[in-house]
Amino acid sequence: MITNARNTKQRDLDRAGLRKRGAACGICWHPLDYDLDCRGPRSFTANRIVPLARRGADTLVNKRAAHRECNRKKRARLIAPIVRRSAHLLAKSLYQAMF
Repeated sequence: MITNARNTKQRDLDRAGLRKRGAACGICWHPLDYDLDCRGPRSFTANRIVPLARRGADTLVNKRAAHRECNRKKRARLIAPIVRRSAHLLAKSLYQAMF
């Protein structure tokens, strides 16, 4: 059986690893400011690619850096609404460019 127990020590280590990478938001792909106050909507948070509610693992492999606001909008979904919308707009613009 897979356990989804959360470990605060491991969470802090994972957040430090993500911060060290300095990557952009894994949801909207805009740059992250890792020095913002943690309560701000554009602040850094760790996002689980496959949420715990969907039996995702609480490991660094399953985490990526994200804006707090983007992570909140994604909730327990596998794909955030903003990503779905962006992909649709990209496909539409590529289609229009072909004709």
